[in-house]
Amino acid sequence: MSENIPAKPVLLTGASGNLGRSLAKDLAAAGWTLVLTDIAPFPDPVPPGCRFVRADLNDGMTILRLAEGCGMILHFGGVSTEHPFETVLGPNIRGLHHIYEAARREGARVLFASSNHSIGFHERSTKLDDDCEFRPDGFYGLSKAYGELMGRLYWYKHGVENVNVRIGSCFPEVADARMLSTWLSYADLTRLCMRATLAEKTGHCVIWGASNNSRTYWGHDSREAIGWLPQDSADPFAAQMQGKVSDNPVQERYQGGSYTVMDYTRKTPAP
Repeated sequence: MSENIPAKPVLLTGASGNLGRSLAKDLAAAGWTLVLTDIAPFPDPVPPGCRFVRADLNDGMTILRLAEGCGMILHFGGVSTEHPFETVLGPNIRGLHHIYEAARREGARVLFASSNHSIGFHERSTKLDDDCEFRPDGFYGLSKAYGELMGRLYWYKHGVENVNVRIGSCFPEVADARMLSTWLSYADLTRLCMRATLAEKTGHCVIWGASNNSRTYWGHDSREAIGWLPQDSADPFAAQMQGKVSDNPVQERYQGGSYTVMDYTRKTPAP
């Protein structure tokens, strides 16, 4: 078997979403054997070497069965945008616990799709390293901070390796000025998932999920430990993004952008 193909199948959750569909296509094309799952139907033809099973992350027994024999879980499932707490609670908190229990039983590694919204209330003028304080900008970001801490628990208590990717803005192209700092190309995401899976060891680590953007908000992380080097950049979009900003001073102050102003009731600026 090629050294670029995992020895065991890989479970990909959230497979029906935009990122999941892109990863399924790219990883299958590279010869990987994938178990795809999502609560929503898979909207594309299932790629060769893959099988799709519709499942709810709240269903712990089904998650355990799906993970049987897998050596890696690429966890992109769950609520992926800001929603009320009760909506986020089941998939993003309870569901993640089911993922980690499955990984513990199988001796599998986890890549957790965390988010910049776990640290969204840091100011844009502050360059952050991976050990910065959590400052979630909503219930979605709060669930991602919790998810990273769950990974830390399972590493120290059970030896479950996990790679926590704080995804910035993963879209086909840059859409506004903020993304000049936060953009992650689909191709760089695929390469990151490959290296996180194939690396000899990871322990518990955090990686900023952004391409090679000169305007990045983010500094040190563990990318060298897994051998990931982003190859794309938002820089070529800079000229056409001039002026593509909001008129909200809170949104433009903080790294989390529009998520920081959702249900925002603070009367004075934060200290």
